[in-house]
Amino acid sequence: QVQLVESGGGLVQAGDSLKLSCAHSGRSFTKYNMGWFRQAPEKEREFVAAISWNSLFINYADSLEGRFTISKDNTKNTVYLEMNSLNPEDTAVYYCAAADFLRGYNPTRYDFWGQGTQVTVSS
Repeated sequence: QVQLVESGGGLVQAGDSLKLSCAHSGRSFTKYNMGWFRQAPEKEREFVAAISWNSLFINYADSLEGRFTISKDNTKNTVYLEMNSLNPEDTAVYYCAAADFLRGYNPTRYDFWGQGTQVTVSS
């Protein structure tokens, strides 16, 4: 089964930046659509960003576009989420997700999920 392992979270101050990584196991990494979600305490899981398997489509939550950037490195089987100008409202567990490209590109629908990495932004 595909496994996703997030890393790069931590405790930062408002205004700081973080770059999260998601390591992807399994064959044919290049043919998976990838996404990032987050879940804050007492809130439902929220879509953050997505990138299609061929990188032709990139989507962001409306409130995050301009601050967050999703990218991937196929040679490292890794997807990244660069987060800038962080504020306390960004505090959440951030999850990586993957979907086989044969399912079609839906930036909010995935088949595999990581365990998450905690991002805490102090004020």
